[in-house]
Amino acid sequence: VSAGNGCGHTLLTPHSGTLSSKNYPGTYPNHTMCCWRLQAPPGTSLLLAFGDVDLEPSEHCAHSSLLLADPQTGTAYGPYCRNSVPSAPLLVTNSSTVTILFNSTSHRSGRGLLLSYATSQHPGTHYTQEHVSPDPSLIMCFSVYCPAGCKDIHGDIWGNPSQGYRDTSVLCKAAVHAGVIADELGGQVTLSREKGITLYESAFANGLRSKRGSLSEKRLIFHKGFPVCCLLSPACDDVLEVVAFNASSWWHEVDVLGQDRAWVAEQAALSTTGHSWAAEPGAKAAWLELDLGTRRNVTGIITKGSSGQHNYFVTSYHVSSSRDGKNWRSYRGSSGQEDKVFEGNADSQGEVSNAFIPPMVARYIR
Repeated sequence: VSAGNGCGHTLLTPHSGTLSSKNYPGTYPNHTMCCWRLQAPPGTSLLLAFGDVDLEPSEHCAHSSLLLADPQTGTAYGPYCRNSVPSAPLLVTNSSTVTILFNSTSHRSGRGLLLSYATSQHPGTHYTQEHVSPDPSLIMCFSVYCPAGCKDIHGDIWGNPSQGYRDTSVLCKAAVHAGVIADELGGQVTLSREKGITLYESAFANGLRSKRGSLSEKRLIFHKGFPVCCLLSPACDDVLEVVAFNASSWWHEVDVLGQDRAWVAEQAALSTTGHSWAAEPGAKAAWLELDLGTRRNVTGIITKGSSGQHNYFVTSYHVSSSRDGKNWRSYRGSSGQEDKVFEGNADSQGEVSNAFIPPMVARYIR
């Protein structure tokens, strides 16, 4: 839990999370405070990674400070500020409960703070457990645990799931973009550093826009990821075949020349040229249905607008699934609390991918 007027981006779960001060990485405000209480499952302890602690220096950190306390043992850590920083980037506690207190008085500078945490079940948080070959010509593979909340931290990513990512990208943020972890949960990621490429193309995926980037010596390849395709199978390199399309309605257009154009459901396939599917104008709760022919494990979807001639696209959507075509279940994602709203397209040209974490087992998708 968190409380106070100085809290910035905060995502706390029982197993990991990310927190920052207000306005981070811009200058934090005057006369603010925030208190975060971290609670791990019984029998585990908390590990805290100091991503950034940049509070204006003062004697005994009196003007702005970060203080951590372990109420179970009575141990305190800090106070910290710019002239009194943590002695190590990783703090290993012996407690399942930690209280973090940030406060500021009048000041002129300072980015504030960025912290992440995980439990002792995930000791690789933000630090690579690398398996390095003595032969420098071989690919270097490693694993890292990414805490929840990486999507909204400061920093850029270059590349996309099919190419890989420029090695200067924020690693865990790139993992969310690639669809290997859900931002609201985090998780273990296995990846490799491979030879870089000349150009990294921008893409919009899982609510994040990557940048178009130039040559790098190395690139990051996520091994839980999937390449760009339409509906995605667990094999990760197969597009799932759609046996039949159905829709709540379709638009029967008569253009200015009096010619008929049918925007039928069959036009919804990603590879279709010309116009796409569109519901009848004014239709409410419109849906498109895909029949996969048999029950399949579906790990993601890619959407695209209609052709450049017809600048139409869907900006957001829900997904539901069925095994028999009669009983439908709304997709709620990893949180399981409410129906997930997927962020769709912003124009008619680009493809937007969204991962299903966890995957769905279904024959029918709406």
